[in-house]
Amino acid sequence: MSQSAGHLIVRTLETHGVERVYAVPGESYLDVLDGLHDSSIETVVCRQEGGAGFMALAEGRLTGRPGIAMVTRGPGAANAMIAIHTAWQDATALVLFVGLVPVADREREAFQEFSLTGWFGSTAKRVMTIDDADRAGELVAEAMRIAASGRPGPVVVGLPEDVLVHLTDAEPGRPVAAPDPRPAAAELDALAERIARAERPAIVAGGDGWHAGAGRELLAWAEAAGVPVFCDWRAYDAVPHAGGAWAGWLGYGRADAVAAGYAAADLLIFVGCARSDVLSDGYTAGLEAETVLVSVDPEATQHAGRIDQQILAAPAGFVAALGAVDPAAARGSRGAAWMRGRAEAQARFAAHRSDASVAVGSAPATDLGVDLGTAFGILDDRLAGDAILAFGAGNATIWAHRFVRHLTPASLVGARNGAMGLAVPAAVAASLALPGRRSVAVCGDGDFLMNGQEIATAVAHGGAPLVIVVDNGVYGTIVQHQEHHYPGRPSGTRMANPDFAAWMRSFGGHGERVERTEDFAAALDRALESTGPALIHVLIDSSVMPPASAEISA
Repeated sequence: MSQSAGHLIVRTLETHGVERVYAVPGESYLDVLDGLHDSSIETVVCRQEGGAGFMALAEGRLTGRPGIAMVTRGPGAANAMIAIHTAWQDATALVLFVGLVPVADREREAFQEFSLTGWFGSTAKRVMTIDDADRAGELVAEAMRIAASGRPGPVVVGLPEDVLVHLTDAEPGRPVAAPDPRPAAAELDALAERIARAERPAIVAGGDGWHAGAGRELLAWAEAAGVPVFCDWRAYDAVPHAGGAWAGWLGYGRADAVAAGYAAADLLIFVGCARSDVLSDGYTAGLEAETVLVSVDPEATQHAGRIDQQILAAPAGFVAALGAVDPAAARGSRGAAWMRGRAEAQARFAAHRSDASVAVGSAPATDLGVDLGTAFGILDDRLAGDAILAFGAGNATIWAHRFVRHLTPASLVGARNGAMGLAVPAAVAASLALPGRRSVAVCGDGDFLMNGQEIATAVAHGGAPLVIVVDNGVYGTIVQHQEHHYPGRPSGTRMANPDFAAWMRSFGGHGERVERTEDFAAALDRALESTGPALIHVLIDSSVMPPASAEISA
């Protein structure tokens, strides 16, 4: 039976098991919206295209299947660019559908016309345009396959307005399973020999692909083999934060003692991630260690420094195969002192202390605001390692990184490329995609107002995220760098903020404003007991911020 190309696109997404699309509507793709009217797919109507893209990115990271965003041409596509750049640098599967001008209007500077390939060609795995209605299903299936295979990333699909209404008898495109390469026995034998020979081996886990729980098995094997396990920047949920092998996280805000342990390793095994600039403190740490790279990316994108062995495998496949390797043989004659020392350094760094803000190098707690070390220690106690944390960019998140544990997989979404504005939309998407789990956004005041409007999306679609806004009235990370390079000359970094708790209440959610440390626990409990979206507006002194990562000690 004939159907329009727009409806065929929707049927193809249904065939691929898509449950939600995150959209800001536009007249350029009305026929797709019409196809969604009778679809099993939920259309999550967002308030800005950047928020829609970040929601799709969050769903892709948490579920392991590409997230889907839909936006209109020109300005809509421009707003969505931030999510494409994030998905590209973070290696997260995402498919962005962009409405386009009619074919006959191309190259005439028509209303909202732009170059799809020119804009996205350098930051997407593939940019394609559906110019033939008969190929609509085929190309959508191709976009889904490309986004998820190899090194995951974004694919952009153009939808010319007139082509979408053309009728076709073509069938929906069928899903194609992404390749799942596994290590050969000889590769595992060589790896085990390297680990047995090393005096100070270490594993670094990161990237996407840990949502099914392979990290728990990796951590257990590593502990038996006497190998500490670090996590890459904002991939802390790859393994549980427990056990004798958990050695902490690397990147911005990490402890000096943890980074020193990573730098001292004589064998580094990267699983699902690469030795990037953030992880390696600006390409200064661990570049000369013997290196094994376990990745589905044969080109080793983002990896710096030597590679002595490369194994093509995704995290889950690698960990499953690693189970056949005797950890005692990989341990060799190496004792437990090396691994134990790394675990103890992380335990000291993450210990809950009332003077925690002092421990990370900021000013002592005063009556000018909330002590964040105490507050996030309380949050960790309440969440018990199971909640999904969504992080904005900036210094305000460092306390949560340090004190909030991740004990379950698929429990963290944060922009590894440093994009601001992800926390709120990611927490909204998490509350919709995984409604049985608590989702919590942690962000600064600057980050929050970049996409705080997506609270309206949560209200409209039944999401119930908790948002914690740390308010110091400045762009804290920039102030930190400014004080280092231009001391005593603040410029362009101050902000004027509303009462964020009242703002949340205006949406019908639960809002709390906390100005004293002793009031935080009760406010948090009330927020957690609320049934809809909730927000805690946390006031701190503008001088309270963590120092540059290299200065943070355990």
